[in-house]
Amino acid sequence: MNTENIHIELVYALPQEQTLLKFNVPAGTTLGDAVRLSGILDKHPEIDPDKAKYGIFGKLSKADVVMRDRDRIEIYRPLIADPKEVRRKRAEEGKVMKKGGGDA
Repeated sequence: MNTENIHIELVYALPQEQTLLKFNVPAGTTLGDAVRLSGILDKHPEIDPDKAKYGIFGKLSKADVVMRDRDRIEIYRPLIADPKEVRRKRAEEGKVMKKGGGDA
C-alpha cells in the first residue's frame, strides 16, 4: 500500500476575494478528488464540481487527471460576457479597439 502524500495548491478567485489552499493528498489522487478533499466546496458552495472548469498551472485539465507533487489546481469561473459578442457589438457601434499601450 502506498502511503506517500503529495503537496497540492488550489486557487479560486472572485473579484473581491482570492482563496489559496495548500494541502496534502495521497499519491494517485485525481484532480476532482483533490478539489473535494480541499474543503473549497464548503467555503464556496457556488462551485459546482461537476460543471466547473479546472486547470493545472494555466493548462485546462479534466477532473480525472492524476495529480503530481507540487501541482497547482485552478478553478475557473464562467465568463460574464462572451468576448466575441463584445467585439461584434463594438464593431457595430463603430468603435475601434486600440492595440498595445504605446503612443499613437
